[in-house]
Amino acid sequence: MASFHAEPTTFDRLVASRAAEQRITLLTQASLLRVNPVSHQVEPRLATAWTSSPDKLTWTLKLRDGVLFSDGVPFTAADVVFTFDALYDSRLASDMASGYLIRGKPLVVRAIDDRTVMLTFPSPYGPGIRILDGLPILPRHKLAAALAAGTLRESWGRSTPPSDVVGLGPFVLAGNTPGQALRFTRNPHYWGTDDRGRALPYLDEVDIEIVPNQDAEMLRLESGDLDVTNDFIRPEDVATLRSLASQGIVTLAEAGVGLDPSALWFDLAPQSKVAKDRPWLQREEFRQAISLAVDRQAMVDSVYLGLAVPIAGPVTPGFDDWYSADVAVPVRDLARAKALLALAGLTDRHGDGILDDPAGKSVHFTVLTQKGRTDRERTASLLAAQLKAVGIDVDVVALDTNALVGHLTADDYDAIYFGAQTSSIDPADLPQFWLSGGSFHLWDLHEADKPATAWEAQIDDLWQRQAASTDDAERHRIFATIQQVFADHLPALYFAAPKVTVAFGSRVHGVRPSVLQPPVLWNVDSLSVTPRVAGR
Repeated sequence: MASFHAEPTTFDRLVASRAAEQRITLLTQASLLRVNPVSHQVEPRLATAWTSSPDKLTWTLKLRDGVLFSDGVPFTAADVVFTFDALYDSRLASDMASGYLIRGKPLVVRAIDDRTVMLTFPSPYGPGIRILDGLPILPRHKLAAALAAGTLRESWGRSTPPSDVVGLGPFVLAGNTPGQALRFTRNPHYWGTDDRGRALPYLDEVDIEIVPNQDAEMLRLESGDLDVTNDFIRPEDVATLRSLASQGIVTLAEAGVGLDPSALWFDLAPQSKVAKDRPWLQREEFRQAISLAVDRQAMVDSVYLGLAVPIAGPVTPGFDDWYSADVAVPVRDLARAKALLALAGLTDRHGDGILDDPAGKSVHFTVLTQKGRTDRERTASLLAAQLKAVGIDVDVVALDTNALVGHLTADDYDAIYFGAQTSSIDPADLPQFWLSGGSFHLWDLHEADKPATAWEAQIDDLWQRQAASTDDAERHRIFATIQQVFADHLPALYFAAPKVTVAFGSRVHGVRPSVLQPPVLWNVDSLSVTPRVAGR
């Protein structure tokens, strides 16, 4: 039994690639290769071998023999070509598409024969075929008609009969109770085997319960009703879980500093209501002032109980040598913060301790955050308390995940404290976040093809240069510069990165904890369980 915080909106990750959809994909689909989230090494999956041209632009992949989809239909190179056709189809408008564009251009994918695929990059790309990690290969025989008709987005919605969701993963969807639970059973046609040649997966069934609230999730883990949680463990739960671990009820593991820190960002879209009503919310001086008004160490101590590190940006020490220690973590400086706010035209015109804008309106904004994620709710509340010291009035509103994302995509918010999930430690794998046209460019999701600011254009250029380089040292140097540009302009504010603790039921075996999400289910085909003892 495992938990998700939110139910998926679709069973097709090309349509939506949030946490729930990613986890569904791990259960029901497979990719050509995998970048192991613990070792960071490339591992064969549906492709068993590959070679490249001397210039690294063309790659030839040999596909695994004898692979069948979960409905028994053979997998061939045509399914790979179809998947890329769907990925790049403008009518589908895939959330993942921007991550598979090289300088804005798609890969060219051809089937040489049923077991051979050739991929050609439009220009040099440093990580090479690591780009294929996480791209699920879809069944052409099930979805080709929908792609041709332009209805692929609707094909695998929440009301789709489970038997219609076909894949190459270790499990198949067997039950779907909206808002409550999902049930997956063993895929009898799964191609995977372990080191001894035994068929995978070991498990016959995986049950997913939708548990939006972390308190309820912890109670279920502690009682033994849950084997694997959706997320990392909250600091406030560590002491209790250590006690349970000493009793053999749960297992705890430390994985390192997290890669998915939450962020505060404002709606910087030029067409948003914020731009018209309170343009100061989009001022760079305003963001810089907030950064200086926040006591990051206090957040580490009070929200994370010391189990975190202060940070300056989205790249944490968990990214190993991609992390630039030269980017200074801001130290609280209220005087400097007030000076920056005054530079933005915000002063206390009424003598009531709250700043006013040039029109005499109080400086006030609302932060939306995720309901049930206590670290985010507590950080947002502490942020509101700390900003009072510089005369800023903040309301905090916690919403369920789908409602929060709805406000984000509709440009209907002042500020959001939330986060984007990282899928790799290599920055070239994250164009959705870094590039101005990326689908997770959080502060302006609908940015036009042309970058809105000079610094975003600079990041675009630097990112493209590091992605194209095959010189590892050069890539690291360029990415350090990107981190500094980001810190100088602060499109999103970061305060703390938690140290990752993973907990799971003691009857679960084969766990290799990762700082990447999901920390346990990433190798779900290799997990096994000891049968429950009566009464537990």
